[in-house]
Amino acid sequence: MEYLDFELPIKDLQEQYEKACQIGEDNDVDVTNTCEQIELKLAETKKEIYKNITPWQRVQLSRHPNRPYTMDYINAICGDSFVELHGDRGFKDDKAMVGGLGKIGDQSYMFIGQQKGYNTKTRQFRNFGMANPEGYRKALRLMKSAEKFKIPVVCLIDTPGAYPGLEAEERGQGEAIARNILEMTRLKVPIIVLIIGEGASGGALGIGVGDRVLMLENTWYSVISPESCSSILWRSWEFKEQAAEALKLTATDMKKQKLIDVIVKEPLGGAHTNRAKTFTTVANVITKEYNQLKDLSPKDLVAQRMDKYSQMGVYNQ
Repeated sequence: MEYLDFELPIKDLQEQYEKACQIGEDNDVDVTNTCEQIELKLAETKKEIYKNITPWQRVQLSRHPNRPYTMDYINAICGDSFVELHGDRGFKDDKAMVGGLGKIGDQSYMFIGQQKGYNTKTRQFRNFGMANPEGYRKALRLMKSAEKFKIPVVCLIDTPGAYPGLEAEERGQGEAIARNILEMTRLKVPIIVLIIGEGASGGALGIGVGDRVLMLENTWYSVISPESCSSILWRSWEFKEQAAEALKLTATDMKKQKLIDVIVKEPLGGAHTNRAKTFTTVANVITKEYNQLKDLSPKDLVAQRMDKYSQMGVYNQ
């Protein structure tokens, strides 16, 4: 298990606990009381740390190297029923954007999401979760296929942003994202969006329009990352913590601003501390949200989605 800077007190206590148990086992000594005291202190320390977590610390948790990614959720939720679909039928298959058909129980869904890598090789292969225009066009192709066969769409967002390279701009990155936003507002099947990690910039919005938008507890959703915001405003990344606070990017902030619908609770310490529980929670919440949408007619579905996004923000008429 890897620990973040603010989690070091937990690491120390965990090591003490493991060492005490090991000493008792090796020397045939009863250390039950000692282990119980350390375990109790460990539980209290965890509660205290995660109760007072800052926006920047939530950003760190959303990037935790052990945190599950899109394919982890899909494989755990769908099992062998998932069939990945490839390509945008125009340029190539973008590896940062994944999608395909899978089932939760007896209900089929079209799953779409950004996929990051686990090590240097896979991170390069997945382009660090930053999709090119063909990734967004692949996502749109899958959504249109889902609409054709009346299959609900589930989008899992986890990206530091769309790929900002020259070749991506030459192939129409902005147009691809804008096209997706337009088409998703009028898609005639239910769309459930779940932010499972980082939700940054247009890269997130490109698959982020939905009837229900949900955020896991330790994720963030913003027009810009705290580091980039800090570098623009202060000409330095050193002010990223202040930027994270000012951006109001946490799930709680998003809920207050009515930009999302539901905050999905994570196990204490983050999704990575109890993956099985997190996967079960996510599967249940997707099913619950779909059950609230499935009886709506396509016309009502689109009308409600349009109203939902029309009411966001402040404007003068």
